[in-house]
Amino acid sequence: MSEQREPQEQPEELETRNEEAAEAEGGTDDRLQELEALAEERRDQALRAQAELENQRRRFERELENAHKYAMEKFAAEMLEVGDSLELGLQAARESKDVERIIEGAELTLKNLTRVFEKFGIQSEDPTGQRFDPERHQAMSMQEDPEHPPNTVVATMQKGYRLQDRVLRPAMVVVSKAPTSPNIDESA
Repeated sequence: MSEQREPQEQPEELETRNEEAAEAEGGTDDRLQELEALAEERRDQALRAQAELENQRRRFERELENAHKYAMEKFAAEMLEVGDSLELGLQAARESKDVERIIEGAELTLKNLTRVFEKFGIQSEDPTGQRFDPERHQAMSMQEDPEHPPNTVVATMQKGYRLQDRVLRPAMVVVSKAPTSPNIDESA
């Protein structure tokens, strides 16, 4: 039997194949470096986005805290005018015994206060003549009143106030009730 031999490669062919393998391996290394650089870039972008979100969260928390802390600032500044008006009115009352001037000063102060309330959405409520609403009124007493249907506000002892649609203070009221019929003695 004769042995078949594979043809031996020539040294030139072997060298060419080694160069091709080295190039392929070098291409893989280049590709690997490229992918590592891309992964590092993406990681850096993700860290920056996470840091930006954290900074934004802190900024929102700070703004919310300041909004709660200074929410009353504009209202308080407007109320300073009312306080000044009251002080001037008291000073004028001490210096003058003219009741008309004192009344005029009190009316101007009340007008100023009402203007501030309106500016900030605070409405006063005098429910006299309206149906009693336990959500907005506080019944202080009930009285028989043949002129009004039961559960009608017949007198307001103290006005109520609302901020937008929320009750700040309920109106203190007197509510009508149906007259009680006199007891008739049936044994007579």
